[in-house]
Amino acid sequence: MKTLREYIEDAKLRKVAIGHFNISDLAGLKGIFEAAKELNLPIIIGLSEGERDFVGTKNAADMVRNLREQYGYPIFINADHTHSLEKIQEAVNAGFDAVLFDAGKLPFEENIAKTKEVVEWVKKTRPEVLVEAELGYLGTSSTILKEVPEGAAIKLEDLTKPEEAKRFVQETGIDLLAPAVGNIHGMFKDAPNPNLFIERIAELRVAAGVPMVLHGGSGIRDEDFIAAIQNGIAIVHINTEIRLAWRQGMERALSEKPDEVTPYKLLLDPIEAVKKKVAERLKLFNGI
Repeated sequence: MKTLREYIEDAKLRKVAIGHFNISDLAGLKGIFEAAKELNLPIIIGLSEGERDFVGTKNAADMVRNLREQYGYPIFINADHTHSLEKIQEAVNAGFDAVLFDAGKLPFEENIAKTKEVVEWVKKTRPEVLVEAELGYLGTSSTILKEVPEGAAIKLEDLTKPEEAKRFVQETGIDLLAPAVGNIHGMFKDAPNPNLFIERIAELRVAAGVPMVLHGGSGIRDEDFIAAIQNGIAIVHINTEIRLAWRQGMERALSEKPDEVTPYKLLLDPIEAVKKKVAERLKLFNGI
C-alpha cells in the first residue's frame, strides 16, 4: 500500500482530491469508510481536539489502523485543528498519520515560529507523519452559520498572499498548506458559502510548492470545488455536512421508529445518511 504522502502526490498530479471527513463516533466512521470502500478511493479521517477528547485520541488511531490492516485499505487519520505542541505530541504518539497545527489566527511571525517548533519535533519523533499548517483565518467552528465568522478572510485583501505562503513553507518545513482563499468553517443553512478565489489558489500552488488543503468545504458550490481542485487543491475537508447528515438521519430514525430503543438499530439511519453524503462528495472530488 502506498503512503499517505504518495496518495496526496498522486491526487495532485491527476488533479483530483482526497476527501477528509471528520468523525465524532463509530457511526460516522462506519458511514465514511463504507462510502470510500465502495468507490475504492483513499480516505482521510479527521478529528479536531474536541472530537479527540470525546472519542479518545488512541482509540481513534487504533480504530482507523485496524480498518487499514484488516481490509488492506488506504484509510488514514489526521489530528485536525490542533492548537498546541502538547496536543500534537499526543496525536503523534498515538499513531496518527498526519497533524494540523492551527495557529492561523496568530500574527504571521508568531505563526512561523510556533509551526517551526512543531515541525522540528514531529520530524525528529516520527518523520513519516505529515505536518499541515494553516495560513489565514477561516473561523473556528463547523456549525450552521447565521453570518460570516468575525475576522474570517473572505475579502481579496485578507486572503493568504503568495509571497507569505512561500516564506511560510520555506521557514517552517511543513508538508501541507491550508490557505485562506475565501473558504470558511461551517455552512449557511439556506445559502451557499462565499465564492472561492480560484486565481489565488493557482498563485499559491506555484508559490508554496507543497500540496494544498481546502478547509471549510461544507456549503461550497460544486463548480468551485472542481475549479479549486483543478488549480492545486489536493485534499478537501468536510465536517458540517457530515454532522448535518448524521442529525437528519437520527431524526428520521426517531420519527419512523418511535418504539425502538436499541442504539445500533437507531444508528443505521445516521450511518446511511453519512455514507450517502460522503459518496456524493468523493464522486465530485474525483470526477466520477
